[in-house]
Amino acid sequence: MAFSLSNRSKSKLEGVHPDMVSVVETAITLTKVDFGVTYGVRTLEEQKKLYNSGRSQTMNSKHLKQDSTGYSHAVDVVAYDGSDVVWELNVYDDICDAFKKAAEMHGVAIKWGAAWSEGDIRSYPGTAEDAMMKYVDLRRSEGKRPFIDGPHFELI
Repeated sequence: MAFSLSNRSKSKLEGVHPDMVSVVETAITLTKVDFGVTYGVRTLEEQKKLYNSGRSQTMNSKHLKQDSTGYSHAVDVVAYDGSDVVWELNVYDDICDAFKKAAEMHGVAIKWGAAWSEGDIRSYPGTAEDAMMKYVDLRRSEGKRPFIDGPHFELI
């Protein structure tokens, strides 16, 4: 079944870099899991709130309009099973696989928030789950807790 973006999701893409918009619009047609866009552009105040609550690890978020382009370079998505929101991480692995294919089709370098150490998802040889586990293993070997943000995708 092919999915499409809702009007709400499309409105969340306003102010997002056109390369990222193209990847999102293609990924929704390739995914086996329906998703919607929950965040594109964030204000500095929104980012401060998320950072202070521990829901973000940086004040230098790609969701903020970037000085270099004037666009946000990131999106957050939410998975759906019918009208139910789904937060299980394996579902976001599947969405990432669709983002990887879309990024390959558009020639756009994308990083996934559950595999921070792995760089451009297009060049990762395995699945999204493999990339996430490699990141988790790296963080644990460093004695650090992994920050898994499965719904997050950003331009590199």
